[in-house]
Amino acid sequence: MRRFAGPAILLLFCVFDLLFVHAAPRKTHTVVLGAVRKVAYSKTGDPAAAAPGEDSLKIRALLVDGVLKEWTTGDAHDVTDRSFVVRRALRLNDALPSDQPAQEAKGEWVWQRGPWLLVDRVAGHITALKLPDYDPGVSQVAWFRDYAAYCGLTPSGKSLYAVVAQIAARKPVLAKRLAAFDAANHSDPACAQPDWQREPLHITFHPAGKDAVAYDIVPGSAVLVEDSDDEAETPSPTQ
Repeated sequence: MRRFAGPAILLLFCVFDLLFVHAAPRKTHTVVLGAVRKVAYSKTGDPAAAAPGEDSLKIRALLVDGVLKEWTTGDAHDVTDRSFVVRRALRLNDALPSDQPAQEAKGEWVWQRGPWLLVDRVAGHITALKLPDYDPGVSQVAWFRDYAAYCGLTPSGKSLYAVVAQIAARKPVLAKRLAAFDAANHSDPACAQPDWQREPLHITFHPAGKDAVAYDIVPGSAVLVEDSDDEAETPSPTQ
């Protein structure tokens, strides 16, 4: 029996070597929002989303490991203890092809409010959220847990909807028509930010010129799936 002790111990050490020695160390990421700064902003630069009298937009840099990844605007909302959502700020080239060549090459840059981003502090991942019937000029999102409540606009642009979306869910939790919508003649804003109530879970929408509309929401489990392991933790293949 002793003749086989040496090979057995050697095999055991090989197993431990494959499981632990070749595993890459966990990467730690630093995700921060920088200091607030103001940039020029106007109805001309962002006709869909600039509020009346708004001449500047407060933006913050989204940094991952010290590297600028995105510009953001507005308050962030913690979804879990490791993930948060924040709205993206876009800087667009507003130069026309008919502008002077030098002017076109330099670019006429304008700032606009963009879509919402989901940020994972642990993995350092940033994902653009595709909220159903979300329109930057109409939808003022009210967050609660992993739910987003807002007035949405159908692709035809003719109907205003009460929408409650859940991050990572395929279909909205709530989608109810509120009113017809006329892009050329509508109140600004078309819909105020909705109000949440926790117990029972309840959401109230405030379309302009109409009575408030409230709905009860049946709470469900969060469907947001956060990466349990960083890609760098994948064990290296044996040679």
